[in-house]
Formats: sequence, structure tokens, C-alpha cells
Amino acid sequence: MHDQPIQEQQTIILEDPEQLIDIQALSNSVIDKQNSMLKEELRASKFGRLCDCKPSHLNCMEAKEWMLSQIGVWQFYYEKRDIRDKKKHPATFPISLAQKIISLFTHEGELVIDPFVGSGTTLLAAQDLNRNAVGFDLHPEYIQLSSGRLAQQNTFNHCRQIAIQDDARNIDQYFAPESVKLIWTSPPYSNLLNRKRKNKSRRDRDNEQLDKIEQYSQDERDLGTYPVDKWTQAMGDIFEKLLPLLKPKGHCVINVPDFWMDDSRITLHLYLVDELRKRGFELRNTIIWDRTNIVNNIGIFGWPSNYITMGTTFEYLLDFYKPSK
Repeated sequence: MHDQPIQEQQTIILEDPEQLIDIQALSNSVIDKQNSMLKEELRASKFGRLCDCKPSHLNCMEAKEWMLSQIGVWQFYYEKRDIRDKKKHPATFPISLAQKIISLFTHEGELVIDPFVGSGTTLLAAQDLNRNAVGFDLHPEYIQLSSGRLAQQNTFNHCRQIAIQDDARNIDQYFAPESVKLIWTSPPYSNLLNRKRKNKSRRDRDNEQLDKIEQYSQDERDLGTYPVDKWTQAMGDIFEKLLPLLKPKGHCVINVPDFWMDDSRITLHLYLVDELRKRGFELRNTIIWDRTNIVNNIGIFGWPSNYITMGTTFEYLLDFYKPSK
């Protein structure tokens, strides 16, 4: 990628509420100008390998690490850099999880995109691993959080990691066809978070999360406000536009759980598999993220008459790829 710095997004402080419309228009104008420049730059950029691996190799892994990765149930631990404060972001995943996915499906120098970048964990992992990465999010506070986390690291590499405030529906405007090696993301889980927390599965139910709505926003573009059918359709629309950006046999890994709502099991991962298959993706692997080692204070849920596996203890990592021509 080019070496010139990306212009930082400006923060506008509102003093007079009556100026809200004018200031918002000015802010959007600045963002639109910056994004227009980024579209031109990124579409012209080359994201070639920086390693000496053989052309046929999927990644830079040695045989032993590859063998360990074939086990289909994974566990991860948080580290000091991870964000676990739900006031900053309601649904984060460990940096080590993002590192694992990126290591498996890319070489150094190749391009990773995250359509729902949130707190920026994908970008930090890419920075650690010397991969180019671009993350997108609707919400300026998450773009600021992502950029701030990147700036705090002293990691030196030959790649760049960028957080862009834009709708995932517009990502295809930023990249040339077949320039992306990996799409990796944990999207909003339909309207799972868009309701008051009851903490029924927690031993300490009366905590700061009780009766809180942890949803990212009430923006009409936010997939976290959608019921499952609308969410599935929107995900299909977004990823269908991303498919041409992937290199042949490039991978797309999506982290989703199933969950309970209105006394029914919502099989979100099955909805997503069916939809992406319709849109041209091929499902390659289903990996279970075993979260039991990082879940604390589990209470009795459903006892003694209604057996329900707890969604907080595992999630799905759905590995799709783009079939070769």
C-alpha cells in the first residue's frame, strides 16, 4: 500500500443544539470526502505476499501448527489488550481468536477485511501478524476506539490497518475485484441484544447489566435491530457484494451463535449457511468456539423442567470460501 498517512477523522463539538442539523451535515461531508479518497487509494493498491512461501500454500504455517488447527473445537484466552468492558462495546472477541483465523487463511502482506469491525480487534491482530487490514463500521465511536487501539501499539510491520466509518453495504466500492484474501467478522447477531437483559443464566443476576439494552444503536441501517428474516436477507445482500472482491478460494469466516428468544431456539448459524450458499459461497468448515474457559458465574438455567444448552458457552465459526473458476 502507499506510504502517505490517512487523514484522521475530525471530531466536532456541539455547543448549540440548534446547530445540530448543520453540524451533522458538515461532519458527514468531511467523512464522505475522506472515504472518497480512501476508495481511490485502496482500489489502486496492491496487496501481494511479503513472505517466501510456495504459491500453492494457503498460509505461512508450519506442519505442526497446521495439524493442531485441524481440531474442530477451539478455545481462546483474553489478554491485557482485549476489551471486556461492555460499556465500550457489548460484544467483543479475543485478539487470539482473530490471530488464529488470520494466520490460517492468509500470508503476510495479504488483505483482510472486517465488515463489522466494532472495537477493532481484527485490525490489532492483523497488525501483529503483518497483514493489511481494513475494517468498517457505521458508528463513529467504534471507529475512534479502533483507531485509538491501533495507535497505542508499537508493532512495526510493512502493512497498514485502517478503520473506516461506512456502511458494510458500500464496501465493494473500496476494493478491486479479487484483491481480498480473507473476510473475517463477528456481525451483529440479529436482534439478540436489542432487548432488556434478564441475566437468567447468570448466578449474580442483579448486576450492572440487568435490564440494560446493550444494542449497538437504533440506527435503521444497523443489522442488530433486525428480526431474523430481515437480518438474513441483509447479510446475504452484503456478502453477495463482497464475493467478487475475494480471490478464488479466498475464505470468509463469520462468528455467530444460536440463541433463545420467546421460548424458541433461533438457529442463526443455519439461516446464515443457507443464505450464503444461495449467494455463491461454499461452506468448507464448521468450527466450535468453546467459550467455557472464559465464562464466569454460570447459574442454573431451565432447571428442573426445561433443558437448554447455554449459548454463552459456545459459538460457531463458519468457514466459507469462494469456489475457483
